[in-house]
Amino acid sequence: MVSVSTPTDNRATPDGGDRPTAAAWRNLVMATLGFTLTFWAWSLVAPLAADFDDKLHMSSFAQSLLVAVPVLVGSLGRVPVGALTDRYGARLMFPLITALTIVPVLLLIPAHSSYVALIVVGFVLGLGGTTFAIGVPLVNAWFPPAHRGAALGVFGMGMGGVALSGYFTPRLYRHSESLPFLVLAVALAVYVVLAALLINDRPGRPVPATPLTTRLAQAGRLRVTWELSALYAIGFGGIVAFGVYLPTYLKTWYELDATDAGTRAAGFAVVTVVFRPIGGWLSDRVHPAVVTSWALGAVAVLGVVQAFDPALMPGATICLLVMAAALGATSGAVFALVARVTPQPQVGSVTGIVGAMGGLGGFVPPLVMGAVYSAKDSYSIGFMLLSNLALAGCVYAYGRMRSTERPPSNR
Repeated sequence: MVSVSTPTDNRATPDGGDRPTAAAWRNLVMATLGFTLTFWAWSLVAPLAADFDDKLHMSSFAQSLLVAVPVLVGSLGRVPVGALTDRYGARLMFPLITALTIVPVLLLIPAHSSYVALIVVGFVLGLGGTTFAIGVPLVNAWFPPAHRGAALGVFGMGMGGVALSGYFTPRLYRHSESLPFLVLAVALAVYVVLAALLINDRPGRPVPATPLTTRLAQAGRLRVTWELSALYAIGFGGIVAFGVYLPTYLKTWYELDATDAGTRAAGFAVVTVVFRPIGGWLSDRVHPAVVTSWALGAVAVLGVVQAFDPALMPGATICLLVMAAALGATSGAVFALVARVTPQPQVGSVTGIVGAMGGLGGFVPPLVMGAVYSAKDSYSIGFMLLSNLALAGCVYAYGRMRSTERPPSNR
């Protein structure tokens, strides 16, 4: 078996060593901070949808569309932003995208009294969700292979910005309707300055000279791009799906009040954030495909258990929290796999496509769960479908991805 490492791997740090440099840690901290703040911005609308509805009297579909627009745009926008990061580097792209995100954040102040204006602003707000595709190639370039999984997992904890938004945004809004937008705009502006000063692309990083469309086409022709996309759509898509639908499930099936359901859903989100770097850390010690397989195997088993509707305490609570841990570990392991099997000049392009598929993967399951419940008055079929999908990912990751090698660079 030929090693998946390449000469590019040995240049992961400027001195060619096998330990991260101080510059690598600085860039990881800055990337994680930027990811957190822009993800907070990305999810500003969702926790305020009910408050907006008090004035706008939206239908259920209109409210769902309002929440979905930024997420869908942010997911799809990762594709071109990842490719642009390959070409121009994170030193330019991180401050630029963060600065542009300030615009829709501030526009939410006058827009919140008009549904059409909210949809338009929400579309632009999707920019905040694209920074994931900037941070992954930055961190991947700075950290040597033995530390990439853990480093990418730490960076992935920036998705906790969604939890921060869910907790702080409505509280600030009730104090003053403009306050959450002003506070976040200031925080983003401060970050833009810090990022311009402190973020550096790795010296000697490969810079593709081909046009963006050509590079996206090249990334799209890589088999691993779509294999990784499928695995990430299960892992991260599962996190997004539970984040969107878990409060509804807990209220409908277990008859919890909104506050209790929201609190338990927040606990689920925290567990996924904590276990993402653990999945990356394990991937530095065991092949990331093996970690992905075991984690998805756990999801498959727990999906079957939850399909039998265990009592909330302790059965369902334990089941859902362990499932959260497994999905978080899967997300971390898949991006350790991205770093392992993707040519260095194409990491941004592949990350953009994989990240987009992961984000989009979170919107089908809630629709399926809702449709199944409406038709059968039960969620069991939905959990069995989740189990089957996770089992397929488990088998594929173990059987196919363990032997996948890094394709030769097209440079």
